[in-house]
Amino acid sequence: MKNSFEIFNQIKNKKSWKENSLQKILKQYPKEGKGLYRHDELVQTYKSLTKEKKIKPNKLIEQRIRMKPTRTQSGVTIVTVLMKPYPCPGQCIFCPNEKNMPKSYISSEPGAQRALTHDFDPYDQTRNRIEALQNIGHNTDKIELIILGGTCSVYPENYQIWFVKKCFDAMNSFDKDYKIENISQKDITWKDLYKTHTFNETTLCRNVGLVLETRPDYINEEEIVRLRKLGATKIQIGVQSLDDEILKLNKRGHSVKETKEAFKLLRLAGFKIHSHIMPNLYGSNLKKDIRDYKKLWTKHYSPDELKIYPTSIIPNTQLEQLYKDGKYLPYTHEQLLKYFLHTLPITPRYARLTRIVRDIPSNEIVAGNKSTNFRQIAEKEITKRKLSIQDIRSREIKERNVKWDDIEEEIIKYKTSVSTEYFISYKTKDTDQICGFLRLSIPKKRLRKKHFIKELRNSSIIREVHVYGSVVNIGDSSKGEPQHLGLGKKLIERAEGISRRKNFKKISVISAIGTTKYYEKRGYVKDELFMNKA
Repeated sequence: MKNSFEIFNQIKNKKSWKENSLQKILKQYPKEGKGLYRHDELVQTYKSLTKEKKIKPNKLIEQRIRMKPTRTQSGVTIVTVLMKPYPCPGQCIFCPNEKNMPKSYISSEPGAQRALTHDFDPYDQTRNRIEALQNIGHNTDKIELIILGGTCSVYPENYQIWFVKKCFDAMNSFDKDYKIENISQKDITWKDLYKTHTFNETTLCRNVGLVLETRPDYINEEEIVRLRKLGATKIQIGVQSLDDEILKLNKRGHSVKETKEAFKLLRLAGFKIHSHIMPNLYGSNLKKDIRDYKKLWTKHYSPDELKIYPTSIIPNTQLEQLYKDGKYLPYTHEQLLKYFLHTLPITPRYARLTRIVRDIPSNEIVAGNKSTNFRQIAEKEITKRKLSIQDIRSREIKERNVKWDDIEEEIIKYKTSVSTEYFISYKTKDTDQICGFLRLSIPKKRLRKKHFIKELRNSSIIREVHVYGSVVNIGDSSKGEPQHLGLGKKLIERAEGISRRKNFKKISVISAIGTTKYYEKRGYVKDELFMNKA
């Protein structure tokens, strides 16, 4: 790349950067032909020059040439893939049902488009997504893999094992020593998956979280164990409503009772719970939806993460016909804004609002809200009214560098139907930005000795450890980065101290495959499903 040294010198120069954006700098040094250098070209040239030791690695350059930096500012790199189309047990009246897509997904959504391009092949989806992120400057050694497809629990077990193995094959394939064994769905075994898991413990692209999606009525003790055997650490679960009448009107296929039971079992097994809720369902109204949201944070539920998906009218659904018949009306802009004004500010500090409004292209929506940036609209109005949102996402530290003197500990304790939960975090003293957190679950006494998972009997459970800041290589030392202040170690020590004071002689952690070695260094021993420390 011509003028590469001049370009990178300008990019890392603080004075120059104040005067010039990246675009302005690139305009000073155009290609020999027409146009400007692309981000991926800058990234590749930078990698080559640093590898050849022609320039020194520079954090400012890395930050400034990276496209869409928010994708890795939460501390991990997200890779989302979709399972193939497969019959869903649900008959929800609002759900899209495209012939060539898994139930509830639309082919024009970004993730679905990528899945279609690769014919739902798990290896191709995962490998190509990681490569695409690498090409625009993202570090990909810590991967949170999200596997979507409506209700994973109804797919044949052999397909699930094969699908997860192929995703891990793709992550492992970035290591030159990895040999891929192409085993058919018919012949795949749990042993084949475990072999792939084991390699991922020390490979270049490690899995630090596996998310699977299912329905409340498919969660039982046997399913919990199977999800864990696949390597899952977080479960996305569709709550949609906490009103039995509304669930019935929308043909959801389960009741509130099943939702309560699902939350109970998932929490007892240490899973992170990522739920979905849908305001503006058929038969509901603003008053009911706001009441539902408040109920969501009571002892039977209290999810760790939440997606709020206001109901959209999608073509060729039963809901569209109800709309055409005048029996259903979507919320107006003002009504939807009112809903968010009454709900976002009451979201607990221990929860993360991962998404507000589903990313459905406006041409796919028959009527109602078509603004995918409603979060920003609501936040602006909330600020205007001198209110605030305190969920995790709104407080993430992102790329700010901090020192120990800048931060302080906060512990939030809350009760659920089966446990006392401790949300232990470190946050900045001046701006209340969260640098890292841990979720510790202390099961109720009556449940300790008879836990349905033997290795969790009489044990407290670390359900999540997460340190924020842009993704840094495992083992790298980046001065001031939250991930390298030793916050994870401090959080674990704090949790162990609380556990001992509560008279537990054992503590367990729901470790992702790629974090096994991290916990081994801290005295945890790998058992069948969890890592444990006496």
